[in-house]
Amino acid sequence: MNNLKSKLVKLVIAFTLALTTVVAVQAFTTNSSTTQTVQAARKLSKKEKAAKRWIALRESGGSYIARNGNCYGKYQLSIGYLHGDLSPKNQERVADNYVYSRYGSWANAKRFWLAHHWY
Repeated sequence: MNNLKSKLVKLVIAFTLALTTVVAVQAFTTNSSTTQTVQAARKLSKKEKAAKRWIALRESGGSYIARNGNCYGKYQLSIGYLHGDLSPKNQERVADNYVYSRYGSWANAKRFWLAHHWY
């Protein structure tokens, strides 16, 4: 019986440590991506703002509620990227994260769009 209790205590401790690690990693990742997005949004040049606006007009006519199949919103993001939050604020954040991680800038995303008619 003592052996079983000992194993159970060890299992609970291991589970707690694993859960704590997952929560810490998620918090760090969320804070890092949010910080990068906020910094990127503050530093948009006129060229970047123009490219972002240009893409939004081509993708949705600038509408936050536009829908085309599995794509939604101003930037026609895959609805799964929005994680159920369809708000304009979230669409802006997710679009910035997507563009900066995939293309490095809105201007680069526009160049890709011009060549492929999607981004």
